[in-house]
Amino acid sequence: MLYRSLLTKALEDKRADFKSFDRAWRDDVREYAGRLRRLGRKASAAVRLETEAEAAPGALPSDELDRMASMVVPFTERWRNHEEARRWAIEALQERVTFAADGSQLLPGREISMPVAAVQVAWFENPHTREGQYRKQADFSIVSPAEFLEGADDNIGADTVVSFRRFQLEIETLTRFLQSRRGWRERGERTPLAFYDGSLLISFGLPQTKIQAAYINAVVELVRVSRETQTPVVGFIDQSYARDLVRLLDTLELSGARRSRSLYDAQLLHAIIEDGPPLLPDWGMRTAFCYCLREGLSNHFVDERHQPLIGFTYLQTTGDGPPARLDVPSWVYEAGLLDDVVDAVRGECVSGLGYPYAIETADAAAVITSRDREQFLRLIQEFAEKESFAFRVSRKAASKVRRR
Repeated sequence: MLYRSLLTKALEDKRADFKSFDRAWRDDVREYAGRLRRLGRKASAAVRLETEAEAAPGALPSDELDRMASMVVPFTERWRNHEEARRWAIEALQERVTFAADGSQLLPGREISMPVAAVQVAWFENPHTREGQYRKQADFSIVSPAEFLEGADDNIGADTVVSFRRFQLEIETLTRFLQSRRGWRERGERTPLAFYDGSLLISFGLPQTKIQAAYINAVVELVRVSRETQTPVVGFIDQSYARDLVRLLDTLELSGARRSRSLYDAQLLHAIIEDGPPLLPDWGMRTAFCYCLREGLSNHFVDERHQPLIGFTYLQTTGDGPPARLDVPSWVYEAGLLDDVVDAVRGECVSGLGYPYAIETADAAAVITSRDREQFLRLIQEFAEKESFAFRVSRKAASKVRRR
């Protein structure tokens, strides 16, 4: 039980700490907003030159900075109501195939005497035709005792093994879609788009475990398949805590300049500053495309020329919340497809009321409920009895299954 009076008193006792943090945070926002505006007046080549001594400056603006003469790329469409926005979204998505995959997992824990779990990945493919046809399917996979034992050498937990299996299935599903869209230009189709629900930039500290290395290798391979098939994939991060822009702004300043430890990019772009509006004030606006050069990524997320495989842009997808981050393979920008891809993301976010409808639908199809969990336990028990296996579902869990 939470005692409201005790919580209130504990907060009051820490009032000075909160006030001090808030004051410092607001100072950071003002300082870094000014730096970001000054960055918009630089040339991308000049930024590259100023940061060349730093192996991991966080981000490097593309030549889009030169064309915009700003770190902000405007969105000129304006609507009076949601009906007009939906009409625009229909046009942006018409005859364009979008795809998303998402997963969920079952980890019964000690209710089953032998290590076993399950992963379900659902996918949603929408060609946005006038006929309204779409495909929504799911794959289900058991994580067997043998698969649990494979990770035992790294002393990793069961939840890590299951999470990785779920991740593998999501990546495999996305890869199949990318392969299926190969040749879309030759067929005269609009740019297709695959959504990954999360960041494409996975970093771990050293030394890495086998599973951590496998995570990185899987994402890098996904991006390489995207480039090979010329089919864009976007990592959509609704609540991003990345600090790549903040890191770049620190790199560009003199060593004695103020450095924030608590400010992250999305906060900086969304914060209301005393002398003006947020840096991304309107729906649909985004930041200029930047290549990501985050510490710990240089050994993996680079191409054959040792150039960054992935970049990012922040897109304002709601009227009042912080912007979403889009992790985008660098080839998409270099092929001149970024504007078209971002319009597709905007269209999906109109349909999903601030969140891509494709991801939302895949997530709803993949979710495993508490009732599904009970059914899973029942079937595992029946399977064990049929095959005369030694493992059993606990009596308590079995009792719940029988009574519900």
